[in-house]
Amino acid sequence: MNKNLKRILAILSLTLMLAVSVFSLGIAYTGGIGGVGLLGVWFFLTLGITVVLAQLIPAGILLSSFIRANFSSMRRNELPVQAT
Repeated sequence: MNKNLKRILAILSLTLMLAVSVFSLGIAYTGGIGGVGLLGVWFFLTLGITVVLAQLIPAGILLSSFIRANFSSMRRNELPVQAT
């Protein structure tokens, strides 16, 4: 992998983590949590959202590939689903 590509991916992943962290911190602060509990809830929400995203993105890719394989034709002039 190219050095510039690695740098861009690192910046993008850090930006995503920072955005998720700030979002979860805002949710915790709006919920009325303060002090040390705010940090605990912040880490809990950040890691929870990250884990959910890590599962949803590949699952969405697999689902869209499955739908495309079932409803698209390999040949141009062929109908993907047979009409009766």
